[in-house]
Amino acid sequence: MKFAFSLLWLIRLLPMWAIGLLARGLGNIAYCLAHGRRRVGMINLRLCFPDMPLAERRRLIRRNFQHMIRMVLEYGVVWWSSAARIDKLVKIKNLHYVTELRERGEDVILFYPHFVGFEMCVYSLNQHIPLVSVYSHQKNEALDRQIYKGRQRYDNAYIVSRQEGLRPIIKAMRKDHAPFLYLPDQDFGVRDSVFVDFFGVKAATITGLSRISKLARAKVVPAIARRVGNRFELEFYPPWDDYPSEDVEADTRRMNAFLEQRVREIPDQYFWLHKRFKSRPQGEARFY
Repeated sequence: MKFAFSLLWLIRLLPMWAIGLLARGLGNIAYCLAHGRRRVGMINLRLCFPDMPLAERRRLIRRNFQHMIRMVLEYGVVWWSSAARIDKLVKIKNLHYVTELRERGEDVILFYPHFVGFEMCVYSLNQHIPLVSVYSHQKNEALDRQIYKGRQRYDNAYIVSRQEGLRPIIKAMRKDHAPFLYLPDQDFGVRDSVFVDFFGVKAATITGLSRISKLARAKVVPAIARRVGNRFELEFYPPWDDYPSEDVEADTRRMNAFLEQRVREIPDQYFWLHKRFKSRPQGEARFY
């Protein structure tokens, strides 16, 4: 792991376009060698875009591998490059949707789905506002220490362990009305989840966005991280009206519907290599 960290430290000295070229080559190799992950991505695209030609699915997944490898190589930048460099790489749009709520003394949950620019963008955002986030411990101790240390590099983040539950999250949010950065768009199993449509396929989706916003009386503001060439864009959307409702399942479907629109805009930048449809309703055949 020390060798990997050393490589990332050296790679961050490169200009972003050079990191991109390196990622393109390594991504092509990963696409060819990582048969299992490539299969997962292809199945996900077949389920979500059944009318997409097979050749286009293959091209999209190859680009997705390139983006994912580039995200890994960019960890050296987010961990060790200057804050000024990171901030210059990211254009933040419509942050006023968050700052205006905070100025009024309201708590905020940022619905922040898994797009490949999410790490770089959040390191820029954390320079401007405090953030609350949930941390899942890694199996590798060295990697766990480095990721946790990286999240704390600006001394402006409240990190809550996933095992601690909701109370510490809400308590942390109320310090300085720090927005809670929430990524609920993956398959975390059937516990605390409902099966709602994601691109027309039933997907186990946790109901936390609706439940936490209700408990914390917090506004939900979506935020999407995009890679644009060799730079990034973090766009905030208006706070959701009439959310949460009394129908948790409808709230959860609303979240997925919003995400579908954003995925269609940048389909090669979503986390397709994750087994999004791993959990199935009782009696339904598995996809993977």
